[in-house]
Amino acid sequence: MTIRLPGVGGELRTYVPRTEPLALTAGAPITSRTVFSAAHVVADPYADTTPDSPAAVDWDATLAFRRHLWSHGLGVAEAMDTAQRGMGLDWAGAAELIRRSAAEAKAVGGRIACGVGTDQIAGGTPAEVRAAYEEQLALVEESGAQAILMASRALPAAASGPEDYLEVYGHLLRQATEPVILHWLGPMFDPALADYWGSSDLDAATDTFLEVIAAHPDKVDGIKISLLDAQREVELRRRLPQGVRCYTGDDFNYPELIAGDEKGFSHALLGIFDPLGPLAAQAVRVLDTGDVKGFRELLDPTVDLSRHLFRPPTRFYKTGVVFLAWLAGHQDHFTMVGGLQSARSLPHVAKAYELADGLGLFPKPELAEARMKTLLSLYGVDQ
Repeated sequence: MTIRLPGVGGELRTYVPRTEPLALTAGAPITSRTVFSAAHVVADPYADTTPDSPAAVDWDATLAFRRHLWSHGLGVAEAMDTAQRGMGLDWAGAAELIRRSAAEAKAVGGRIACGVGTDQIAGGTPAEVRAAYEEQLALVEESGAQAILMASRALPAAASGPEDYLEVYGHLLRQATEPVILHWLGPMFDPALADYWGSSDLDAATDTFLEVIAAHPDKVDGIKISLLDAQREVELRRRLPQGVRCYTGDDFNYPELIAGDEKGFSHALLGIFDPLGPLAAQAVRVLDTGDVKGFRELLDPTVDLSRHLFRPPTRFYKTGVVFLAWLAGHQDHFTMVGGLQSARSLPHVAKAYELADGLGLFPKPELAEARMKTLLSLYGVDQ
């Protein structure tokens, strides 16, 4: 069987899909790294909504996908950027997602950490930003999940300089009941987060970030850094206090960062581990044995797919993630909250299909091929 896939200029190329998927099964628990997959939400395709409406979520399919990730030994990073936080999923929807996913994690014994932000407010003073964080932190802690203090869109607008970041984060860390993960999301993921930590100079911003951690090392489990700059991440993790982990959020360079070097390594909290979940888990289990070469042989070939999904504008990577979940059979439709399924072009998703199929990611290649052909037919591409 073959399939004709469109390129950027409208030309069609013939692609021969794989007939057998990569053999990926659940295995022993992961031991050498702590690995979270940031998980997407499944929209309810039958809800009568508009892009401006509150998100309508298919809760059964959304929770089923989290059970899929847990079954492979991965942790779930909930209500994060991958779940369209602030891009279709508002705070009310995120709060419900946190409650439901935390309860499901408790029921099945899965690891979960949840995003704490300030998206219930559009702006305000530093004190109002802090209060918004406090409200969300309380909900996450009440749910029994670990907290991830996400970068706030409101804080750069409210802060007059680094001292406001030190005050807000210091207050939150003092009152946190358990160690949290601090999250530095770069402006390529969200333009509203430019100049975070009080400076456009990344070296100065890094110093402020480290100052926050140094003042409360007992309250910081780790940091997630998503700047798509491998060297900066390596330099930062070498400056962390003893016992504070670095969770890579670099969807361009994750194999080398997780593998590490003679001075250390990164754990992982990645959106690309949503579509790569089973393969990523298998690769890390190989790394658990000390086989770095085998780990890289499994994970390095996935980087082309990740770089494609996360190409600028990077914030629209969620479209490719949900598209691949549909092709893989984790949901019955290619619909997203906020109508974000329209955020990437037909040639873009066609290339994503080709790259994912080439890796053997689809449990049923024939289903992925049939669904890809259905989508192509809607765009007038005859087979």
